[in-house]
Amino acid sequence: MKKQLFAVAFASLLIGATPAYAQNVAIVNGVAVPQTRLTALEEQIKAQAARLGQPVPPGVQSQLKEEVIAREVFAQEAKRLGLEATPGFRAKMELARQGLLANELFARYQKAHPITDAEAKTEYDKVVKEQTPAAGAKEYKASHILVDNEAEAKKIIADIDGGAKFEDLAKKDSKDPGSGAQGGDLGWATAGTYVPEFAAALEKLKKGEMTQEPVKTQFGYHIIRLDDVRDAAAPKLPAFDEVKAQIKQQLEQQQLAKYQQELRAKAKIQ
Repeated sequence: MKKQLFAVAFASLLIGATPAYAQNVAIVNGVAVPQTRLTALEEQIKAQAARLGQPVPPGVQSQLKEEVIAREVFAQEAKRLGLEATPGFRAKMELARQGLLANELFARYQKAHPITDAEAKTEYDKVVKEQTPAAGAKEYKASHILVDNEAEAKKIIADIDGGAKFEDLAKKDSKDPGSGAQGGDLGWATAGTYVPEFAAALEKLKKGEMTQEPVKTQFGYHIIRLDDVRDAAAPKLPAFDEVKAQIKQQLEQQQLAKYQQELRAKAKIQ
C-alpha cells in the first residue's frame, strides 16, 4: 500500500515538474515561441475556413508551426536591426493593436448576440412576401429607344410611324447600350422595376402599341413599345434551409454595423 501511495505521489511530482519547453513550440536563439502563439494562428485559420464554408486542409498544423517559428526568426532579425524603434513601425503597431482589439470586441458582441433561426426565418418570410406579386399583377415585355433630347425622340417616332423598323433604330440610336444592342428589348419585368414615369407610360399601352410622345425620365427621352403582357408569376426561391446560413450572416453584419454606429454616436469626438 505504501508503495502505491509513493508511486502516485512520485507521478504527481513528475507531472508538476514538466519542463517549460513542453509548453513551447520551439526555442529560437534562446527565445521561447509559446504554444499560445500557434494556437492563436490556428484559430485564425479555422475562422477563415468557417467564413468560406470550407474545411481546414490536412497538414496545416505542421505548416503553421513552421510559420510561427519563421516569424520569430524574422522578428528577431528585425529587432536586431532596430526596426521596431522607428516611428513608422510604432505607428503601424498601434494601428494593428487597435484593429485586433476591435476584432475581439466585435467577436465578443456577436457571441453574446447570436442570430437565432427564428430571426432568420422572419427575414426569409419578409423577402418571400416582398417578391411575391400581388393578385392581378402583370409582367410586361417591353422595348425602348433612349435618346438625349426630345427633338431626336420625336424624329424617331415619326420615322417608325413612316415605316422604319423599331429594332434597327434602337441598335443605331439608343443610348442604352444593354438593350440597344438587342433592338431595344428589355425582357420581362413588372412595371415597378422601372422609374415611375417609364412605368406609368408602359401601363397605359396595349400589346403592340408604342408611345406617340417621348417619355422623359432622369435618363433622357424614351420611345417605349409594349411587346407582350402576362400575369406575374411568383419567382422560384430557394428553401429556407438552403439560405439560412447566408441570411444569418447578413443579419449579423447588419446587427454589427448598428452596434458600431451606436458606439460612435456615444463617443465624444472633438
